[in-house]
Amino acid sequence: MLVAMAVLFVPVIVVTQMFTRNPEPPVTAIDWRPVAEHAATEASYPVLGPANLPADWVATRARFTEAGRPIAAGDPAPGDTFQLGFLTGQQRYIALDQRDVGQESFVIATTRTGRADGTSVLAGQTWERMVSEDGRTRSLVLQSEPSVSIVSGDLPYEALEAFATTLEPITG
Repeated sequence: MLVAMAVLFVPVIVVTQMFTRNPEPPVTAIDWRPVAEHAATEASYPVLGPANLPADWVATRARFTEAGRPIAAGDPAPGDTFQLGFLTGQQRYIALDQRDVGQESFVIATTRTGRADGTSVLAGQTWERMVSEDGRTRSLVLQSEPSVSIVSGDLPYEALEAFATTLEPITG
């Protein structure tokens, strides 16, 4: 009887193991520089990009949407929007988002309805710290005419500040 049960259960266990694994999806690295250079020639504001990032950081998102063009939800972008995202060496996502028009709603959406949480002064510029309602996502928001720049991620402020200090204008 034990042999018969083993004959039945072994294939069931093997099949269950084969179909219940959820492997990590592979990370697709992209070259963000051409998108940033294009954005720099089209945007009405200085487009920023990081310099001297650690070698194990991987760019996973780079997008420029001109005002009036459809964005992710299909609605037209209210302003020129630049989005850039990286996975750190510890597989943590950090993003830079910039826009020139519709800044208030953009800040609300990008910071996940963040609330004020102090300030950080980086290279003489005051960035507003924001934390999402659930306390998970932190953001640094720089309001500078004619645009707003937001660095965000599920990371401590110190990590966001370190990334923000690498940002410099991109030349197109």
